[in-house]
Amino acid sequence: MHSMTGFGRGSHATSEIVVHVEASSVNRKQGEIALHMPRSLGELEATLRKRVLQRVSRGRVTIQIKLDHPLGVAAGVQLDAARAKALNAAFTDLSEAIGRPIIPGPEIFLRAPDVFSFEEDSTPDSVLPALEPALDEAIDALLAMRQSEGNDLKSDLQQRLALLEQETNAIEAKAPAVVSSYRDTLFRRLGEAGLDLDLNDDRVLKEIALFADRCDITEETTRLRSHFRKFHEYLATGEPVGRSLDFLCQELNREFNTIGAKANDATLAQHVVNAKTELEKMREQVQNVE
Repeated sequence: MHSMTGFGRGSHATSEIVVHVEASSVNRKQGEIALHMPRSLGELEATLRKRVLQRVSRGRVTIQIKLDHPLGVAAGVQLDAARAKALNAAFTDLSEAIGRPIIPGPEIFLRAPDVFSFEEDSTPDSVLPALEPALDEAIDALLAMRQSEGNDLKSDLQQRLALLEQETNAIEAKAPAVVSSYRDTLFRRLGEAGLDLDLNDDRVLKEIALFADRCDITEETTRLRSHFRKFHEYLATGEPVGRSLDFLCQELNREFNTIGAKANDATLAQHVVNAKTELEKMREQVQNVE
């Protein structure tokens, strides 16, 4: 089991380029890839997305790609002299307008758009031999972290699932006593009302039978057991199971809601509340499972 939260770094160098990659991921229902890289590598975007999605099925993965040149190799710098002169002339005009000299420093020209431009001398073909292993290294580290967190999630979900099964056992043990308690209460109230009815009177037996039918939770507990078994199966597999676990949590909630509606008993209702409290915590955890 993998979490959807992780981080990893990777670097690789060739004689022409050094590539640094950082990969981070957060929760998302689907697989999303966000790439941040030099514009000169734009044509590689589809290839890189596919490479990442082959290994990550859920979560928003952000990939940061930075390029460095080996010592002695540098990108060219282009100066737009016309823009630089126009900027300097603008400061001259400003000095005349306010009556005092204003001399622009180097930082003014560096910050001004398009005065200096840096040539991207790294082509996709020259970068790819270093980019692919750097990306793989970053994804390896990302997945290792996701697996480590996934193991913690798995342990937590197993403990909470065991608590749900305990509450279900208590519900099943208490359920038969609900009808007996109702029958005793019905007889007591009939006696207090001065209605001397035979305990085998058809009307009394019919009322008890109808109540027993309304309170029967056999179907719900049977489905709960089935969902528990499936939950354990999903936890044991190494495949992405986040969507499946989320669906099971919804189904478990549905069954406990039905049992709560049929409860007619304070103790039984308390077990349902306990179960739904644990189930809500499970649903929160499942949102982070790939």
